[in-house]
This record gives sequence, C-alpha cells and structure tokens, in this order.
Amino acid sequence: MEVAPQAVPPVCRIMDYGKFKFDTAQRAKESRRKASNVSIKEMKYRPKIGPGDFDTKTRQVARFLGDGHKVKVTIMFRGREMSHPELGKKILDRVAEQVGEVGKVELLPKLDGRNMVMVLAPDRRAQQAAAKDKATPEGAPEPAVETASSDGTEEA
Repeated sequence: MEVAPQAVPPVCRIMDYGKFKFDTAQRAKESRRKASNVSIKEMKYRPKIGPGDFDTKTRQVARFLGDGHKVKVTIMFRGREMSHPELGKKILDRVAEQVGEVGKVELLPKLDGRNMVMVLAPDRRAQQAAAKDKATPEGAPEPAVETASSDGTEEA
C-alpha cells in the first residue's frame, strides 16, 4: 500500500488489505454516527384556531425545536379566509414569539397559494442559555463571597 506518494522516494507499506478495508469502513461509520440529521417537522394551524389548540400545537413546535428539528408552520386558508392573510400572519408571529427561547425564524411568513408558510430552526445559543437558567433555580441564594476588611477580619 502506498502511504506517501508525493515523497521522494515514494513511501510504501506492507499491510493486510482486509484489515485496511475494515478500518476505513469503521471510520466512515463513526463519522456518520456523529453527524446530526435534521428533519423537518410540520405543524398546521387554521386562522380560527382556539386558544387551547393553539397552546397545544405551539408546545409541540417548541418540543420539536428542542429536539433539534426544523419546523415548518403552515396556516391553511379556506374560502373567504383568503381575503384576510393578516390573521394568519398574526398567528405565525405569536408562534414565533412563544418559541423564541428555543428557536428562531429561518424563513419569514410567505403566502404560498392557499397556505401561509414559515420555517423555524432550533437556536443553539438560546437553548444553551435556557438550559443554564434552568440549572440555577430562581430564588436560590447566591453563594456568599467572603472579603477581607482593612482591619484584617473576614466579612461574609
């Protein structure tokens, strides 16, 4: 097996070809395992959605983003609802606002035929900040810092 073909003279090595193939396959498998595969989940809303359904669907969107998936949020319009796209835009803005701590808007709301579509992507920095905030519970006392006063006694 040729190890360094550019060297003068070229460097070669005698080795077991079967073992070489096995090692390269293992390295390729390991690199595929470490690669993250991001899938796109979709959540569909309607312009006349009730508050309970809206909260449930939005929690599900936040869960998808927390798992590292992208989320395509779709507002489906029917009939006369098409004459009020601002209602769909308002709903999409509320969704983006509520999941702002775990995701960010990747594709702004866009009218696509009878549907209005927005794509949200997981925001790593926001997720890390939220995880850090959860690690230190609110209301927990800050650790006391001891300082030495000018007369040599310690204060807490």
